[in-house]
Amino acid sequence: MRDAYHEELDSIGDGLVEMARLVGSAIGRATTAILDADLKLAENVIEADQKVDELQHELEARAIALLARQQPVATDLRIVVTSLRMSADLERSGDLAQHVAKLARLRYPDRGVPADLHATILEMGQLAQRLMAKAAEVIITKDVDLALQLEQDDDAMDLLHRTLFQHLMDDRWKHGIETAVDVTLLGRYYERFADHAVSVAKRVVYLVTGEHADEIQAELQTEIQTVPGATEA
Repeated sequence: MRDAYHEELDSIGDGLVEMARLVGSAIGRATTAILDADLKLAENVIEADQKVDELQHELEARAIALLARQQPVATDLRIVVTSLRMSADLERSGDLAQHVAKLARLRYPDRGVPADLHATILEMGQLAQRLMAKAAEVIITKDVDLALQLEQDDDAMDLLHRTLFQHLMDDRWKHGIETAVDVTLLGRYYERFADHAVSVAKRVVYLVTGEHADEIQAELQTEIQTVPGATEA
């Protein structure tokens, strides 16, 4: 009976990894669709989001069944509850990838991104995909150090997000209001996608340690500051 119970716990983790891989792939393909005005690819991303939703529903059903049948405590309870929260982050990530694809479909046959912002959006899409791949690795390995590193990696996305706004606020902007709105939305989609990847990693930290990632980072910072000579130039 306990073996079956732990197999169910493992299957929840496997479902989370599959969701992370699906939404990571989705944001990459949605980025290609918006940059290349690829309608077929955009439609594919939009339709594929249903699979992510189905996985979340299955995961929730398994988790709730475990709570009802096994009444887990301590670490096992933390796994189930945290997994439910991670599944919500991943489902929302899939929605954000779908939003990018829907914008590509809306602007077809035109490209949804001006040529002078192509490189920035491409970099945001690639970074979003890498962050989610790392989140999937964190789920598999339960590597706390790697999980904590993800928030630092997200700083690069914040910088790219600010770069977009600098272009929008530039007096030389010549692409009109509609395109400005599209670019603003795209920037927000990628920025939020990255935030969800970071959130997943933070929840793994809590799952493993029982402490929140912010608390651990604060403790580490305090330790660094108390090391003799650590703050000296």
